[in-house]
Amino acid sequence: MPVRDLDRLLRPRTVVVVGGDPAERAIRQSDRLGFEGEIWPVHPSRSTMAGRHVYPSLDDLPGAPDSAFVAVNRRLTVEVVRQLAGMGCGGAVLYASGFAEAGEEGAEIQERLVDGHGMPLIGPNCYGIINAVMGAALWPDVQGCRRIRSGPALISQSGNISLNLTMNRRGIDFSYVISLGNQSSVTTEDCLEDFAARSEVTAVGIHAESILDPIAFGRAALACRDTGTPVVVLKTGRSEEAERITSSHTAALAAPAVAYDALFERYGVVTAESIPDFMATLGLLDTVGPIPGNRLVSLSCSGGEAALVADRSVRYAVAFPAFGPEHRDRIAATLPQLVTITNPLDYHTFIWGDESALERCFTEVVSGPFDAAMLVIDWPSEGNDDTEWWPALRAFAIAANRAGRAGVIVSGLPESLPGPVRDFATERGLGMAWSIDEALAGLAAAASRGRWLEDPPPSLHIPAGTWTGPVLALDEPAAKSILSSAGIQVPDGVVVDACSDGIAARLPRHLSFPLVAKAVGPVHKSRSGGVIAGIADLEELGAAIERLGRGSRQVLVEEQVTGAVAELLVSVSRRPPIGLVVTLGAGGTLVEWLEDTTGLLAPVTGPGLRRALRRLRIGRILEHRVPGLVSDPEPIRDIIDRLTALVAGRPGIVEVEINPLILTEEALWAVDALISTNPEDGSNS
Repeated sequence: MPVRDLDRLLRPRTVVVVGGDPAERAIRQSDRLGFEGEIWPVHPSRSTMAGRHVYPSLDDLPGAPDSAFVAVNRRLTVEVVRQLAGMGCGGAVLYASGFAEAGEEGAEIQERLVDGHGMPLIGPNCYGIINAVMGAALWPDVQGCRRIRSGPALISQSGNISLNLTMNRRGIDFSYVISLGNQSSVTTEDCLEDFAARSEVTAVGIHAESILDPIAFGRAALACRDTGTPVVVLKTGRSEEAERITSSHTAALAAPAVAYDALFERYGVVTAESIPDFMATLGLLDTVGPIPGNRLVSLSCSGGEAALVADRSVRYAVAFPAFGPEHRDRIAATLPQLVTITNPLDYHTFIWGDESALERCFTEVVSGPFDAAMLVIDWPSEGNDDTEWWPALRAFAIAANRAGRAGVIVSGLPESLPGPVRDFATERGLGMAWSIDEALAGLAAAASRGRWLEDPPPSLHIPAGTWTGPVLALDEPAAKSILSSAGIQVPDGVVVDACSDGIAARLPRHLSFPLVAKAVGPVHKSRSGGVIAGIADLEELGAAIERLGRGSRQVLVEEQVTGAVAELLVSVSRRPPIGLVVTLGAGGTLVEWLEDTTGLLAPVTGPGLRRALRRLRIGRILEHRVPGLVSDPEPIRDIIDRLTALVAGRPGIVEVEINPLILTEEALWAVDALISTNPEDGSNS
């Protein structure tokens, strides 16, 4: 798909506003931001609007506008859009609601809205656009933006969330704000790709309820990689209840959270779980940028704060390595003997207010092998003398600059970082975090982004495809036959009919004890007692077949895989609309209890697989039992690649799962398998 041209819509020189009071509010917001272009109000009965002459109809305009703000009812919106498209307008913001989010009738009206033209549309059911670089606000409400030359951009499906974020007091000034609403035309992916190429956009924050075109999203995220533009996303609709609300609110269908997590990880998009984390992470990536690793050092004049940093750090993917002996001695030389030199460091108050002493101490601390430094400091409330706080702040800025380290100012309470401190940090390129947890989460995200940038860029992932009708599970022998044909090792075995006399004595001679007998049929055989392992001789085998074959059931008899080093679960499944999702984790009978799994998008990359194994508990076991396998997991990747090719090449297969995939010193064995198919497709044979 070609990149959609949004230039006139997002960066207009001429704007038409159509409607009554909301249209007039949009004019006033542009005036507040100092928009220097032309604004043409259109209303059939008003003569003036916000001090401007009003045109009675679109036909009376002096020319084709670059962009339009349309604030009329939904049916009239359709007519206005068609007329704007016909006259060559560059795009429109549609304020009205009552479209696809409102049910079947609204969805039909929304279809008519986009039919028969290619004009880009923001919305409907949205607030619109703020361009704080040019001062253009196609926006019908208050907002907190101010004119800037550059800064992060915000893309949100929620008008109220985007409005509220413009009011932040964290010093984050947005260059663009786009409230997308129903995404009938212009999508999150379109805006992200546009912003990737904009020098005035220093980072992109996204609030997303859904991603409509995951492949386009991946392409846009990779374009952001090329231009060094960090991307942070706050994904809502992760729980079942939130998914129901999301669907009714913006007509967006949320895919399972694991698929979205895999999408964001593949393309280096940093995720946040709350609005404060989102804003802190966006701010840190915009100021200090990605960092090469997660080794942190913390400075505070309080043992309580140092202990709190250490306590909270266990929740995040960060490390506070101990100072080496020589480094510890250099730090100790800058402090009284009563100070214990640890990381996080409590430098006490012996040197408080002495800027030269603080500078010497902080410089020695920050010069160590760290990726980022934190200064934990809470400012006095208004009306108190803050003279003695500034030396610590200035000393930290000098130390971070000398060492070339990312420096972050951290408060215990949001209200303890006033405006002058924020201004100081901005001027010196320091990051800001309004709590210890925000700092740790944001720096962990910055490290994740930094490590991702060190790897080669991934290819675009494989689309999920679609299917209709029911999904049925093949029995284990059929599933294993398909796996075997795909080059995946399965145990030697045979299916026997329990009704046949003397079947145990007539088994193929190449089968060696110990054996496993399984009832053919139920998916969870271990739960229903349908598996008997450790069969040592023919007598035990006969008893097992008799027991499992009651009711004329067939029994699968296989050689038992011995010498297991670890048991894994590996699956590849279609997860519309995202893609083919690979699930990897601890396998065996305890898979549901351990919940030690993670998701990746196919095709799996080597760096992605290594990262996945390192965050799994089973990965730590593998690293211990098979040294080198986690850093070079080619045997596991080979299995995943074969499963991926199997699902991608046969549309009738919806999911393939191996559990357990037993790792021995010699090989990987698919000991149990499940293949779900769509029989109506006809391509699963």
